[in-house]
Amino acid sequence: MSKYEPVIGLEIHIQLNTKSKMFCSSPNNPDIAEPNTNICEICSGQPGTLPVANQEAIEKSILLGLALNCEIAEYSKFDRKNYFYPDLPKGYQISQLDKPICGKGGVKLITEGRPRNIRITRAHLEEDAGKLIHPAGAKHSLVDLNRAGVPLLEIVTEPDFKSPAEARVFLQNLRRLARYLGISDADMEKGHLRCDANISLRKIGGKGLPPYKVEIKNMNSFKAVEDALAYEIIRQEEELEDGKKIFTQTRGWVDNKKITTEQRVKEGSDDYRYFPEPDLPVLHFTKEFVEKIRGRMPELPERKMMRFVEEYKLPEKIVAQLVEDKDMAGYFEGVVSDLQEWFSADETKDERLIKKQIGQAANWCTGLFTELLNAERISAKESKITAENFAELLKMIEKGEVSKTAAKEVFAEMFKTGGDPSNIVEDKGLKQVSDTGALKKAVSEVIAVNAKSAEDFRLGKKQALGFLVGKVMKATKGQANPEMVNKILLEKLK
Repeated sequence: MSKYEPVIGLEIHIQLNTKSKMFCSSPNNPDIAEPNTNICEICSGQPGTLPVANQEAIEKSILLGLALNCEIAEYSKFDRKNYFYPDLPKGYQISQLDKPICGKGGVKLITEGRPRNIRITRAHLEEDAGKLIHPAGAKHSLVDLNRAGVPLLEIVTEPDFKSPAEARVFLQNLRRLARYLGISDADMEKGHLRCDANISLRKIGGKGLPPYKVEIKNMNSFKAVEDALAYEIIRQEEELEDGKKIFTQTRGWVDNKKITTEQRVKEGSDDYRYFPEPDLPVLHFTKEFVEKIRGRMPELPERKMMRFVEEYKLPEKIVAQLVEDKDMAGYFEGVVSDLQEWFSADETKDERLIKKQIGQAANWCTGLFTELLNAERISAKESKITAENFAELLKMIEKGEVSKTAAKEVFAEMFKTGGDPSNIVEDKGLKQVSDTGALKKAVSEVIAVNAKSAEDFRLGKKQALGFLVGKVMKATKGQANPEMVNKILLEKLK
């Protein structure tokens, strides 16, 4: 058993989905444009140009800060972070040092059923650098400045994480939060959510921070973050057990080898020679301004989860799947709304039926519907199936107009064409036979042809009933109501 426990903090960059860049009017769409087309004199660092702060980026930063329970500064300013790199055209980055937009905050994190508070140190705005491209076999590198000047919100946490799994869950929750707020798609694979982790070890039960920390970079997925931290725990523990001293440093995660490698000694703020950005004024946020932004806050995932469990009486596991995606959660509520209109029109007050139908809607949304959406890589709101048609299909199943098996075929056709379920059932001849007279006749014919199986059932061989049900379903080309067939068979085989 290990003598050490990890001390982990995260530095996260979220690329904000503003229309224009942070300090100029160039379009903010670096992923789809040809290299060096979305640039101007300001973001390419031409002499004599002046930046103008993007209000949309500022408001989106405050919105996320409020969702993270951060203190919003009354006064905030920008600073120049000076360093040289080929993709940094000005020779400095406009960032924030001592007066960030968002101050201390905190969020609840639940892993393995245990809630804990994760403290937020700060969240500040800055501009992104450009992108270096290294052609295979070439002796030169290319610079694309489409990304230069794109707004980033950097969120810094306190070293409150006690395991790699906690860090992963926090990042997944943050991605979900950013999507709910509509400030970013926070896709790690696209670089819209980036994470550096600081990790060190101390003796179990120890107080205070260790005398060193190792920063890990180049982690491009949630799994990479978890794997890199897990590897680093083992590496550092071996170093400490061998009596070696670990120095503060920056290491890079090599995903294909599942190891970290040393990159450089970690810099401090003094190495960047920060000083206030002289071309941008101090920002003043009044209470009225902040409250106006707070008024745009949607229902957040945690609150929505609690409401779904209480209001719809759904299992927490299903609710977690529904709420993970804002579009799916909204779509599900649209289906439920249409079902409730049906209940009202029919004056249905059977609570068990209502709960059953809502449960069916949740199961279909998290099951086949999600499977089809993932295959097409689209969201629920992009689907051709309207919430009304979705609800209608569920009603048809409940009324016995279509079997659950046939309903899956109908649903797939609805997904493909956006068609009405009633028309699809009619066109494909999938209407379920629930006519008692017709079913009794079919059952009698099957019993007559399969007399031995009927006798086997009477002698106690219960599996014979399933065989006979199957024969009736085959005789009716799968259109018989299986529950009614089962009931009629039991009556006739007494």
